[in-house]
Amino acid sequence: MPIKVWDYVDEYLDNRDAILEAVDSVFRSGQLILGPRVREFETAFAAYCGVSHGIGVDNGTNALMLGLKALGVTPGSEVVTVPNTAVPTVAAIVAAGGVPRFVDIDRDSYVMDVNLLETAITARTACVLPVHLFGQCVPMSTLGRITSARGIPVLEDCSQSHGASHEGRKCGSLSDLAAFSLYPTKTLGAYGDGGIVVTSREDLDARLRRLRFYGFDD
Repeated sequence: MPIKVWDYVDEYLDNRDAILEAVDSVFRSGQLILGPRVREFETAFAAYCGVSHGIGVDNGTNALMLGLKALGVTPGSEVVTVPNTAVPTVAAIVAAGGVPRFVDIDRDSYVMDVNLLETAITARTACVLPVHLFGQCVPMSTLGRITSARGIPVLEDCSQSHGASHEGRKCGSLSDLAAFSLYPTKTLGAYGDGGIVVTSREDLDARLRRLRFYGFDD
């Protein structure tokens, strides 16, 4: 017989009343897009990560793509990342107009081998995009020293690492920006799809809020 890798039904039945009340409260609010419940989640999730701002978006791929745009990735820019990741990491780079440039992974952790990072950086590098996986973070202190010395911004892909930490700080607080997926199968998943970008930089918060909704501030 088939074995389900993932199934939300038991969890839903256990929490059905609370879930339906939350859904009903959104319908009754008269605001289906970017309403007060979204703002509550943005604030709470940013605080959980140890940063100042959360910007909710429709999915994790757009969290990455908009994050790259906010950091100044333009057509022809290179973005350094790893091949050991899901398709959306690279799809987001391409959607932002960037060109992926790969660094191999560490053979023990399966995340970016930061000792190889400098070999992948060129004059066209606009961003470094480390991918945290399997409950562990890329060694961000070492990565940060390399990128800071060159003035290269960093966007963390935290789509599979909600709650992971490095040297006492949670992923999402270790760079300029961090993108999380809230796809149903993720560590923190939605009933549907979703994503969020977090940052402590006021300028990036303002830019992302405009990028996610046609340039509007409000």
